[in-house]
Amino acid sequence: MHGKIIKGIAGFYYVHLSETGEVYECKAKGVFRKNNEKPLVGDDVELDVLDEEKHLGNIRTILPRSNALIRPAVANVDQALVIFSIVKPKPNFNLLDRFLIMMAQQEIPTVICFNKQDIDENGEVDTYREIYETAGYQTLAISAKEGKGMANLQGILAGKTTTVAGPSGVGKSSIVNKLQDGVVMETGQISEKIERGKHTTRHSELIAIAQDTYILDTPGFSSLGLFDIEKEDLVKFYPEFSEYEKYCKFGGCAHINEPVCGIKDALAEGQISQLRYENYCQFYEELKDREKNRY
Repeated sequence: MHGKIIKGIAGFYYVHLSETGEVYECKAKGVFRKNNEKPLVGDDVELDVLDEEKHLGNIRTILPRSNALIRPAVANVDQALVIFSIVKPKPNFNLLDRFLIMMAQQEIPTVICFNKQDIDENGEVDTYREIYETAGYQTLAISAKEGKGMANLQGILAGKTTTVAGPSGVGKSSIVNKLQDGVVMETGQISEKIERGKHTTRHSELIAIAQDTYILDTPGFSSLGLFDIEKEDLVKFYPEFSEYEKYCKFGGCAHINEPVCGIKDALAEGQISQLRYENYCQFYEELKDREKNRY
């Protein structure tokens, strides 16, 4: 039988069978420990059924992974969905840009979702979407409260495994809950050892919202540290800058203090977002300081 690991706690792995919706409680065979291979949430696996009635099994094989993230610890992620509110609170674009760089480093496409469209009286979301669509990102505006845009969001998620992130107060829980409406997974008999449902620890857990469609709620998204990149490589994570770099006079231009800079010219002409550029400058200085402290 084939399935996907949706949760792992205390050596038990819960494997969801997409076709039936059943969940089997499994142990991993000793061969994985011997090979220093640990199953991850998101892994596609083959399992041997030990008890069909009690939904018990053993993981026999971990199928090849397309990717594996460290934070959160999850495999086979197709995309990330980052959620910010349009107002109340206003988006923290510095945090958003950090997340976009973090996902780009791991080659995970990111969709930006702006919530609370129902209270966006000044139409600010149009400006926000233009900034990030110009930078090459897919964006959408929704109102979880009124259900607007939810069908579009479900279409974006369909058939994929998506890690969902966003700071507190943006309506992330409401969105995740609405996406689960009407989804009931059979859990079978769950081991008493792990006290399932008490949420004594925060762990990565996939939620099946449709056939072959999973979301992973990412906890702890209030601050993101520096990236493991050199300051000279930062510009690669700003795709909207690339077409203007050829107009820079100096090779290795940092696009901050140098004269004759194509990116600064594009900024002055409104071709590049001031907001994005300011974040770029801040990140560059952070990476520069880190480099100094390294030696």
